[in-house]
Amino acid sequence: MASILTTSNHSRDIAGLKYVYPVLSRRAGGLSIGINFNTNNACNWRCIYCQVPDLKIGAAPDLDFQLLEDELRFFLGDVLNGDFYQRFHVDEDKRVIKDIAISGNGEPTSLKDFDKAVALIGEIATEVGVLPHSNFVLITNGSLVHQSKVQDGLRKLKEYGGEVWFKLDSATEEGRALINNAGQSFKAGVENLLLSAKLCPTKLQICLLDYDKQGLSLKERNAFISLLEMIKESVSLKGIMLYTIARPSLQPEYSRLEKLSPEIMNEFADEIRRLGFDVSVSV
Repeated sequence: MASILTTSNHSRDIAGLKYVYPVLSRRAGGLSIGINFNTNNACNWRCIYCQVPDLKIGAAPDLDFQLLEDELRFFLGDVLNGDFYQRFHVDEDKRVIKDIAISGNGEPTSLKDFDKAVALIGEIATEVGVLPHSNFVLITNGSLVHQSKVQDGLRKLKEYGGEVWFKLDSATEEGRALINNAGQSFKAGVENLLLSAKLCPTKLQICLLDYDKQGLSLKERNAFISLLEMIKESVSLKGIMLYTIARPSLQPEYSRLEKLSPEIMNEFADEIRRLGFDVSVSV
């Protein structure tokens, strides 16, 4: 018997496949078909809110392209022509493919053949009629955008009408080190963001959380506003997505994390909107 698909269940093996998994996404507002390249639970960052079990530092393993193609064709056929929605007890108003999202259990752009994988997914989804009606999304920490294979992948993503959701959880070096455990400097991260926005439509995804009951500090808030003012002068962003933690972290800091209040998030969103950005809030 299939599990009930909910916004709080993002299990990568819920459909019994290696690379493809379904998600009811808060941000997408319906069924998101996830593609997981990082089947080894390896990432080059360790975000303190991460829900990946047994997370380790590393890159995605080699991809079995034939298996990915077989799984994606099978799964899309099941959703479009089978009884997927009934088996997984999906509400009637959520029975629509909102997007295909390259995400998963680590940084997807660390895949050696990332650009070829983006092309394969785009070709199959277009062939069966999912694209261009649904969105095609890359969810990334953006740390590898300076690499040519990643840039080629972003260009291919744009060809299929897709977009990048670029993670930026802090606008300070201290916050980046605390929240993301990222070895890359904040400056290099911003440079990659600007490059991403030039190559493919890009949204910022910002996870706001309460660490040790400190809330959103004035220093962090002001740093974000200053950064966004600079970005606005350099490139055009498709939007900014503010969200907070929805599921328990599996990292050592889990007991120190709480959701940021809707009041603080909406107040911050209004401040960003006054800069001229389109902002969404998920609480």
